[in-house]
Amino acid sequence: MNSLVEGPVIEGAEPFFLSAGENGCLLIHGIAGTPQVFRLMGESLVREGITVSAVRLKGHATRIEDLHLCSYQDWIDSAEEKLLKLSEHCNKVFVAGLSMGGVISLRLARLHPKLVKGIITICSPYRLDSFKFRFVPLAGRFIKTIASGPPSILDPDAVELNYKQHSVPAVHELMKLTALVREDLAHIKQPVLIFTARKDNVVNQHDGQRFYDALASESKELVVLNNSHHIATLDYDKEIVFNKTASFIKQHSL
Repeated sequence: MNSLVEGPVIEGAEPFFLSAGENGCLLIHGIAGTPQVFRLMGESLVREGITVSAVRLKGHATRIEDLHLCSYQDWIDSAEEKLLKLSEHCNKVFVAGLSMGGVISLRLARLHPKLVKGIITICSPYRLDSFKFRFVPLAGRFIKTIASGPPSILDPDAVELNYKQHSVPAVHELMKLTALVREDLAHIKQPVLIFTARKDNVVNQHDGQRFYDALASESKELVVLNNSHHIATLDYDKEIVFNKTASFIKQHSL
């Protein structure tokens, strides 16, 4: 990782570790997000006897200026460090990620095929292919931030802690990361659980199917969430995500 000196972590957005059983799950948030998006899911998994570790990726949950200076490798390194630490506590380890976190989860599965027993991706981007992303590499030379747009949660009572703007340099790094991981998919053979949201307002709703088709895994499932935006771990379908993830981990821990 680079030597970036980050600002203080936003209150409520700290990484967390909750010990429960011998099966563990690493939880990886998305770009501009924080571990807070996994707090409810983490608590739910712990009640099912699953130990959880929610990582704070470098440049996140502090100040957006920190995010401008990070590479996608910094984010992979952040997650990999927590993965290895979690493996010291648990006999079997799974990785779950929201949005970009799911992309990183797939990368970790490729890097550690014997350690990672299964992968859960939630509303993750297969490719940033809308028209606006074509200008990101050039725009990053002149502007650092853009407005984040409308909320990514349907439930009006749900609150996400995140940066209120997008980092253009970070989005460019995410584009590079998705390209890298697309090359990994044909080599990933662990079981995979893929969640896609029909009303996702950030990621193409067909990206879940794209992952499903490209993965070499023999055991893979695609679950369509009918009543959630992008941040599905905090939205109306969150219990579906929690329950199916717990069942998936238990099934593949036998």
